[in-house]
Amino acid sequence: MSTNSVASVAELEVIKQWLKKTAGLSESIKVEPHLSQSKSFLKILGILYWDSKSSLPITSTQVETTLSNSPLFESTILAFIPHIIKASPSSDMLVI
Repeated sequence: MSTNSVASVAELEVIKQWLKKTAGLSESIKVEPHLSQSKSFLKILGILYWDSKSSLPITSTQVETTLSNSPLFESTILAFIPHIIKASPSSDMLVI
């Protein structure tokens, strides 16, 4: 079953009752709908360490803002703040 938003506990109960009724299952048969949980790892390479508008390093807040404003990531929810790491001590590139 597919939905266009995350189901609430009450909605999961409605789905459970609907499945039992539609399939003709008795009350003794256990039916427990649950939400899928999936997490993916994203690694972004080739980003300049210094902000183009200032002489300060890029922050994780700037990365989050940029990702949330991008159409490519409009339905993506970050599980944690982005980690910013310089590619090497002498490099001006970073890995997110």
